[in-house]
Amino acid sequence: MIRVILPQHLRTLARVEGEVQVDVDGPVTQRSVLDALEARYPVLCGTMRDHVTLKRRPFIRFFACQEDLSHEAPDSPLPEAVTTGAEPFMVIGAIAGG
Repeated sequence: MIRVILPQHLRTLARVEGEVQVDVDGPVTQRSVLDALEARYPVLCGTMRDHVTLKRRPFIRFFACQEDLSHEAPDSPLPEAVTTGAEPFMVIGAIAGG
């Protein structure tokens, strides 16, 4: 079971509260976690990744174990702490400004 923390606007869209959990078959990667998340909550399709290219949307960031994984290859394995459920996979809505 993979734990996922979504930003508030995506939790509202998916009608969930707190963190969500998804089952992933096979290797645990960004792609497999997002595929499982979108399969469980179809309303999230296209919110984190482009519908056609499946590339991460510009203002969405992915974090795990205090590391920014946003620019990692989508099929790179996630840290073991995420695969065991000890740490969550976090989807963050990036903001700009200063």
